[in-house]
Amino acid sequence: MNLKILTPTSEKGSKKMPAQFDEPVRPDLIRRAVEAVMANERQQYGADPYAGKRHAVKLSRRRRDYKGAYGAGISRVPRKILSRNGTQMNWRGAFAPGMVGGRRAHPPKAERIFAKKLNIKERRKAIRSALAATIDKDVVQKRGHKIPANYPFIIDTSMEDIGKTSDVIDALLKFKLGEELERASVKKIRSGIGKTRGRPYQTRIGPLIVVSKDCPLRKAASNIPGVTVVSVEKLNAYMLAPGTHPGRLTLYTDAAIERIAKEGLFR
Repeated sequence: MNLKILTPTSEKGSKKMPAQFDEPVRPDLIRRAVEAVMANERQQYGADPYAGKRHAVKLSRRRRDYKGAYGAGISRVPRKILSRNGTQMNWRGAFAPGMVGGRRAHPPKAERIFAKKLNIKERRKAIRSALAATIDKDVVQKRGHKIPANYPFIIDTSMEDIGKTSDVIDALLKFKLGEELERASVKKIRSGIGKTRGRPYQTRIGPLIVVSKDCPLRKAASNIPGVTVVSVEKLNAYMLAPGTHPGRLTLYTDAAIERIAKEGLFR
């Protein structure tokens, strides 16, 4: 498949895409690869092992023992004593699940392993499949991106040297990606408790720009909502198909395509 090489102002020629882009699109395989990446990035968490277990709740169940619950007409749950008058206890349920301040029956445990394994060949095949989806116009449109009429295309390597955010935005507008940038800039307030935990907004996924190396463009585009810039050797299935949905709008620089072909990446 041949794609045109575009600069912000003109067309510079065309290039044949490497064999990695000829892979059949396999949504099932892409889903497995993306879920593995997401699982491996999860942070372990768990409750304090002693949470809800710090009360003195030992009570006798024998008939005439002092400080016992026998014959008091109460259920046999662990109780802590708040105060007493002689042998009359003012106690309250504690420690057991279901009691106020008690432990949880099955709390999350920090030793749980969330990581998932994936065969190397399977992972590379999933990346190739996701690469193929990014140059399929129908798949990209179905994912919800606002793409120009001439998509897919390759951008000139000179884009990697842009060092100002305003220049990056101007270039993307000249590639007729204005509607896509507007779509990706929409954010909404998250529902639920997450809004109080440092993540109040949900943002949309926008264009992915694949470059050949660490370059000024990475920093210049980092502040544009929805836009991600990544070096080609660091591509994975999650970047190409966020949320397990293949077909992210992706712009490859000419030099990035050269590296994929020359170095045989993801083969």
